[in-house]
Amino acid sequence: MKLGITMEGGASRTVFSCGVTDALLEEDIMPDYFIGVSAGIAYGVSYLSKQKGRNLEIIQKYMHDKRYMGVRHLLKERNFYNIPFVFNEIPNKLEAFDYEAFEAFPGKVEACVTNIHTGKPEYVEVPRHDDKFSVLVASCALPVLFQPVKLGKHYYLDGGLSDSIPYRHAIQEGCDKNIVILTRKRGYVKKTGHAGKISMKLYRKYPKVVEDIRTRPDKYNACIQELMEREKAGEIFVIAPETTHGVKRTESSPKLLTKLYEEGYQQAKKQMEDLKQYLKS
Repeated sequence: MKLGITMEGGASRTVFSCGVTDALLEEDIMPDYFIGVSAGIAYGVSYLSKQKGRNLEIIQKYMHDKRYMGVRHLLKERNFYNIPFVFNEIPNKLEAFDYEAFEAFPGKVEACVTNIHTGKPEYVEVPRHDDKFSVLVASCALPVLFQPVKLGKHYYLDGGLSDSIPYRHAIQEGCDKNIVILTRKRGYVKKTGHAGKISMKLYRKYPKVVEDIRTRPDKYNACIQELMEREKAGEIFVIAPETTHGVKRTESSPKLLTKLYEEGYQQAKKQMEDLKQYLKS
């Protein structure tokens, strides 16, 4: 058996997944292959370094901190999230990330990013000792909220633009058992929102990205439908929130975020016996 875990993004809503992965850590359920998109990979690395509770500490201590995110950072640095604080000061000083434990993880770890020129998803292996977390930042680089991030010779944006839930890639990597952690309730239907329309205008010089943004809702909805069919057939195990407690993409309320974390933890516990049976079957 080769177990793959795929974590959807969703910015603050991905706090749900942090609760799920802490429950998985309690049961010592670890993948052979892990792929995350946007906040899915940003939070996912703490699971792979087996730092149970680390994400919750960050959520409760820092996400409401003015240093973490806000319009003032967008106006000053053109990034809604304060990248030096989120991806440097927190992991390297305030809530230390365990690089050695992450390096010891024996599986493969990839982040999904979107090439700004081709508009296609690329699946980039996450370096084990990059204290700037460049690949993670690139995967999180949602239009409007982030600037494109350079990796090698090319620039990239949020992987969710081109492949929101890359479980198909986990299957291509040879995973015959797959856990997919979603950040939206079952039955959610994506539509083009105001931010999407702004993004298409902002990136009009990059027609492939504009096409990604324009077609994203339809592709996402088709992906979810296929995922639900595969779940029903017993091919994939899905964990999704029953409620997101009103948490928005850039939610910073410690109370609401803690509720969503607990939703993830309890949802994983509720499904744990079924999950174990799935892994044994």
